[in-house]
Amino acid sequence: MGVLDRFEKRLDRIVNGAFARTFKAEVEPVEVAAALQRECDDRAAIVDRTRRVVPNVFTVELGPHDYERLAPYAEPLDAEFSSMVREHAEEAGYVFFGPVEVSLEEAGDLDTGLFRVRSDVHAAPAPTLVRPPVQQPAAARPMASSGAYAAIELDGRRFRLDKPSTTIGRAPDCDIQIDDPGISRAHARIDLAAPPVVVDLGSTNGTWVDGRRVQQAALHDGAALALGSTNFVVRLG
Repeated sequence: MGVLDRFEKRLDRIVNGAFARTFKAEVEPVEVAAALQRECDDRAAIVDRTRRVVPNVFTVELGPHDYERLAPYAEPLDAEFSSMVREHAEEAGYVFFGPVEVSLEEAGDLDTGLFRVRSDVHAAPAPTLVRPPVQQPAAARPMASSGAYAAIELDGRRFRLDKPSTTIGRAPDCDIQIDDPGISRAHARIDLAAPPVVVDLGSTNGTWVDGRRVQQAALHDGAALALGSTNFVVRLG
């Protein structure tokens, strides 16, 4: 099942068929979704040999009649469009420099049934620096077991890192599952060593340590670890 097919099924579940009645013979959500995909494809810019960056902020302009008709559904539509763009990016191997946002806007020069898409790149602010980054050692050593522990904190919750490797992401099979649309299904892995090492697993929005995007980096006590728009604090003892 393709991205657009999944988008249509989710949309139908949200409003129990209301869209089928509302959008008859006028602007269809799947048409907007397809246009958002094309906007990503058309504006993809090469970052390196394996990655292409695409816009992360999209504005869908609608004529007065269509905007008035869609306005009651703006919140669920924006969420579904954003989710669809992220899914398309994952399948196409695109990356974003910030969280994905899609919004509807009225445009007086558009007739009923017509729309256009504007897009831009808005980089996410870097996490607050806690202390200068620690240089990664040439070789990581297993952590000593006598009284040592490692954990990451999020909004007062502490996740202990008890396994040799701990995966973090949206997928149910991750060791630490975080419900954040900016986090990939399998976003990053923390290997328990001395010091522990975080490894990005090819995420869409990247892994950041102390304000720097990393593919792999050592962690220190108090380090700011950012995955998507979720910010953890590393605790080592």
